[in-house]
Amino acid sequence: QVRLVESGGGLVQAGGSLTLSCAASGRTFSAYAMAWFRQAPGKEREFVARISSTGGSTYYADSVKGRFTISRDNAKNTVYLQMNGLKPEDTAVYYCSARAAVNYWGQGTQVTVSS
Repeated sequence: QVRLVESGGGLVQAGGSLTLSCAASGRTFSAYAMAWFRQAPGKEREFVARISSTGGSTYYADSVKGRFTISRDNAKNTVYLQMNGLKPEDTAVYYCSARAAVNYWGQGTQVTVSS
């Protein structure tokens, strides 16, 4: 069992920045690849970014490439999503997920970008 708690969401103007955090507890955090997803109202949940268990490789959705950065600190059992150049279309609930045979999910944190 892995418990995930996201934080850092909020309201920001277009062009602004936010950093989301996801704190993990339970089984060995460093064994899991981690990912961020988001879900906008009326839309399906979509992939945002992924990082390997060691942090050595990352992958991004085209819509956020060059603006968002995923990172992790295995000593702190935390994964981050640095979001720069935010756009109104980035407005969504952001979820972190531990990726394994069974995927674990946090409760989400709201990000709202005003135009």
